[in-house]
Amino acid sequence: MTAMSDKHSSNGDGQENRKSLTSHLPDGGSSSTICIPEPMGSTDFILVNDDTRRRKTTLKENLSKLQTKAKEKIRKGCTKKLLMKRLPITRWFPAYNVPFAVGDLVAGITVGLTVIPQALAYANIAGLPPQYGLYGSFFGCLLYIFFGSCKDVPMGPTAIISLLTYQAVGDKGPEHAIMLTFLSGCVILLMGILGLGFVIDFVSGPVSSGFTSAVALIIVTSQIKDLLGIGQFVKGNTFVEMWTAIVQNFQHVRVADTVMGIVCIVVLLLLRALGTISIGPKDDEKKTMSQKITNKVLWLVSTTRNATLVIVTGIIGWALAEKGQKPFILIGEVPAGLPNIQPPAFTGYTDEATGEHVSFSDIVSNLGSGIIVLPILAILENISICKAFSAGKSVDATQEMIAIGICNIGNSFVQAFPGTGALARSAVNNASGVRTPLGGLYTGLLVILSLLFFTPFFQFIPKTALGALIIAAVIFMVEVKVVKPMYRCKKIDLIPFLGTFIFCLAIKLEIGIIVGVGINILFILYQAARPKISIDRLFTGEGIEYMMLTPDRCLIFPSVDYVRNLVTKHGTKEGIFPVVIDCSHIYGADFTAARVVESLTNDFAARNQPLFFFNLKPSVVAIFEGLQPKDFVVYYEENDLDMLLKRRAETA
Repeated sequence: MTAMSDKHSSNGDGQENRKSLTSHLPDGGSSSTICIPEPMGSTDFILVNDDTRRRKTTLKENLSKLQTKAKEKIRKGCTKKLLMKRLPITRWFPAYNVPFAVGDLVAGITVGLTVIPQALAYANIAGLPPQYGLYGSFFGCLLYIFFGSCKDVPMGPTAIISLLTYQAVGDKGPEHAIMLTFLSGCVILLMGILGLGFVIDFVSGPVSSGFTSAVALIIVTSQIKDLLGIGQFVKGNTFVEMWTAIVQNFQHVRVADTVMGIVCIVVLLLLRALGTISIGPKDDEKKTMSQKITNKVLWLVSTTRNATLVIVTGIIGWALAEKGQKPFILIGEVPAGLPNIQPPAFTGYTDEATGEHVSFSDIVSNLGSGIIVLPILAILENISICKAFSAGKSVDATQEMIAIGICNIGNSFVQAFPGTGALARSAVNNASGVRTPLGGLYTGLLVILSLLFFTPFFQFIPKTALGALIIAAVIFMVEVKVVKPMYRCKKIDLIPFLGTFIFCLAIKLEIGIIVGVGINILFILYQAARPKISIDRLFTGEGIEYMMLTPDRCLIFPSVDYVRNLVTKHGTKEGIFPVVIDCSHIYGADFTAARVVESLTNDFAARNQPLFFFNLKPSVVAIFEGLQPKDFVVYYEENDLDMLLKRRAETA
């Protein structure tokens, strides 16, 4: 390899120390100066061919080293800084004051009034009795106070996670759902400890939008059966299966349930719109006190619409039941009191329907891919909420994974199904003025009070009202608005969006996610295999014409043959011109690239056509030199090209 210029420009890699030695050109020409970069920085990874280094260590020595490293890790881990990072309550609680307490109290109660009716409805989505939604809405909130890093996140059941629970558990019973909660928590916690949060980066915006939109339509479909009063006749996991069952059982539609459901949806949408009304001037400082109070009342009425709907329809159901009339299908009896604190069914359980024993391995086998898919999407949903309310601050994804993992593990001991942060409740939390995660305390206490004292009332709530509540909430999750800007920005992004959307609807949610991520990976691989190469016809300082080819990325095995063919094609297309490959953007290469460069230099040498590499990084030079290619010439100063061409002509 011949490299030119004693005055080396590193082009952003930092100044390189260089040493000179005398060598001869490969074809036997005159001697020249070769500039070889000396190693910079740490020498920790330089191999030394030394007998002491090659001596085999004993088992005792290895154990001693391992023990020393373990002690060092423990010493570094037991620091106040790490404790405050992994237990965020230690950072904000010392500065807690009365204004913070008031803000958290108002927000916690407001979110509690929202989560109670939602929890009853989400349990229905998950295919579980309503009390399991409430079981998952208090203990996780309390644990998140200690481990959560985002004040706006209210831990609990969500629409997406409830649907994933239903698809993983089906009709296998609460024991499977509780075990799914524990295993999901373990997976999320492990991902947090191992720093595997980057996994969610493979779920791109188009894939996430397609998935969320499909989930919204599936949830709406799952609630239409209750809206029409035919829930007992409709079975199915996918969008297509559920709509097929709805059409086949349309003759069983109950008029009273349908009318109440439609009225509830209209009322909820009107109350939602009420929250956007602002009376008085746009500038808050110019509004009168009465206008501010009116706006706050309108917002409060809009925010508590779910609780208001459940209370009103529950009173209607109770009044009719007292008269012996039951025109609506009610959710039925909800067991009073807190759940028993007990571990999941690690030793298995006896199926009451069949009398057969279901072992732990059977439960895990039945849950299938849900053990992996649900945790990833729970992390994705929670991190998205944290970023949305971060106000420009960085989000500690690792800490959030640890928090959500611990919350789910804890929830599994109070018989809950999986949960995570919920966007709708986070928005309510933020708008209510929450100041710290301690707002979850009041939410959790409100749920506990409802379990202790209000469960006799819950049995009179019509199922159609809960169905209307869910439909009015999730219909806005269909991300129609992203299609137009996605089309304007990059039309090809519609492919993973539509692929994810269609497969989630037609097959299963996890298949849709895999298809969407797979399409994105194919796009990434294609871009890696087909780098953009700019081609310019230039002249040196002395007027010699040459061709400059500039790849825009690294040379790795999927792309090297493509680059080689382009270089060969354009290098011989219009005569034999000197060819220069500008390597300014090539920061890495591999063995396959080295083989191709060796072949390329041999081809150019065979037809006596000059080929030079400009501004190639020393680390990449070392890779290419490993195969000792013929006439492999690198230079770093543009002015050196004339000298290289002249020297080439002299030795030809």
